[in-house]
Amino acid sequence: METTVTAVGARTAAELRAARLATLPLVDMNPPEGFFRGAIHDWADIWVHRELLGQLMSREIKTRYKGSMLGMLWSFIKPLVMLLVYYVAVGQFLGAAKGIPGFGLYIFSGLSVWVLFSEIVQVSSMSILANAAIIKKIHLPREVFPLASLGPAVMNFTIQISLALVVGVFTGSITGRSLVVHLPLSVLVALVWAVALGLIVAAANVYFRDVGYLVEVGLMLGFWSLPVVYSWTMVSGKIGTVLQEIYLSNPITMAVMGIQKAIWGGNTTASYFPSHLGPRMLVALLVGLVALFCAQRVFSRLQADFAQEV
Repeated sequence: METTVTAVGARTAAELRAARLATLPLVDMNPPEGFFRGAIHDWADIWVHRELLGQLMSREIKTRYKGSMLGMLWSFIKPLVMLLVYYVAVGQFLGAAKGIPGFGLYIFSGLSVWVLFSEIVQVSSMSILANAAIIKKIHLPREVFPLASLGPAVMNFTIQISLALVVGVFTGSITGRSLVVHLPLSVLVALVWAVALGLIVAAANVYFRDVGYLVEVGLMLGFWSLPVVYSWTMVSGKIGTVLQEIYLSNPITMAVMGIQKAIWGGNTTASYFPSHLGPRMLVALLVGLVALFCAQRVFSRLQADFAQEV
C-alpha cells in the first residue's frame, strides 16, 4: 500500500513538472545571430567551457596510450621510424641526401610540423562522430571536440621538437635569430590552419561520411607536395616563376620551410629557402586567422542538426 502511494506521488510530481515545462516558452539553442556578433558569442562560449576543453584534451591523451606498455615513447618511435624509412628510401636510394647536408635533421624537423598539422586534421575529422553520445544529451559548444585534438598533437610535437632542438644545438645548425623568428611563426601557421581545416572536415563528416576517407587521401597527397624529403631547390629548378608562387602559396609549405630554417638551416645559404621567408609566413598566418574565423562560422551554421545526424 505504501509503495503504491509513493509511486502515485512520484507520477503526480512528474506530471506537474511536465505541465510547468509545457508552459515555458521555447528557446532556440542555436539562435540566428550576426556574422561577427555570432563569432564573438561562440568563442566566448568556448572560453566559458575551457575547463571542459582541458578535460577532453586530457582524455584524448590518456585514451591514446591506455593499455600501452611503452606509453608516450610512441611519440618518438613513430616519427623515428618514418625518418628512417625516408632517410634510407628517399635520401640514400633515390639520392636526395646528396644535395642536402644534415639530411636526417632536415627530414625530422619538417616531419615534426607536418605530423602536428596532419594529426590535428585527421583526429578532428572524426571528433563529432566519436562524441555522438555526448552531443545528443548535452548542449555545449561543439567546437570543443575538434579543438580537443590539439592536446595529444601538441604534446607529441613538443617532445619531437625538443629532440630536434637538442640535435640542432649539438650540430651547430641553429642560430638565435632564425630560431626566434621562424620557429614560433611555423608552429602558429600550422596550428591555425590545422584548426581551421579541422573544424570544416569535422562538420562535413557528420553529413557526408566519405569526408573521413577523403581526409586520409588528401593528407597523403599533401605530404608529398611539401619539401619534407626533398628541398626547395629541387622544386624551384624545375618549375617557372608562376608555378613557384603557386607552390609557395600553400601555408603548410611555409610552416615546413620555417621550421627547417629554424632548426636545420640557420647557417645555410639562402638558396635552400625562398626569398622573404619570414614575411611570407606572416602573411600565411594572417590569412590563416581569417580562414579560422570563417571556418568557425561555417561550423556554427552546420552544427544545428548534429544531434539528429550523428
